Amino acid sequence: MTGRDEQPGEAGAVGGAPDAGGPKPPEVSGVDLARVALRAAKEQARARGAAAQQKKQARRGGGLRSGARSDGRDPQMLGSAISRLITERGWETPAAVGGVMGRWPQIVGDDLAKHCVPLRYDDDPAARVLTVSCDSTAWATQLRLLAPQLVARLNADLGQGTVRMIKVVGPGGPERRYGPLRAPGSKGPGDTYG
Repeated sequence: MTGRDEQPGEAGAVGGAPDAGGPKPPEVSGVDLARVALRAAKEQARARGAAAQQKKQARRGGGLRSGARSDGRDPQMLGSAISRLITERGWETPAAVGGVMGRWPQIVGDDLAKHCVPLRYDDDPAARVLTVSCDSTAWATQLRLLAPQLVARLNADLGQGTVRMIKVVGPGGPERRYGPLRAPGSKGPGDTYG
């Protein structure tokens, strides 16, 4: 024995604790310990593999796979891709006005287009002003008289309320010169001797 005298009440005790009178729990042997450790290791590996797989799918786009039906990743025609981009970004009005600037001769006529050129469009909702430059004061006056009809034509083409006003800019005067005497090729008073 262990050098200790056993007493009748301690016969079924483990580690000196008194037995409650129930059956003795089975002791885990070396083989059973190995099985428990192996099962725990497999569960941990499975959990790590699932986490790695989720991370990999997230990098690829959430695990989406190509199938028989079309989705956003399929090849598209250039025109439809650009239309979708313009719609997603909210560029419909600036793109339409840019198209007007390209089709200016068809909208206003060849005679007016030869002498008047659209410069810019202010798409601020409060303003919505199309600025047009003319090469003479006579054509600027003519365009000012035609402005209400031109605004109506542009709004019919672009959508109601796209252009509220046309600002007409006449020809600019000659470049301003500083001082009565001027050396040829100089830049004025800011010119240096070097």
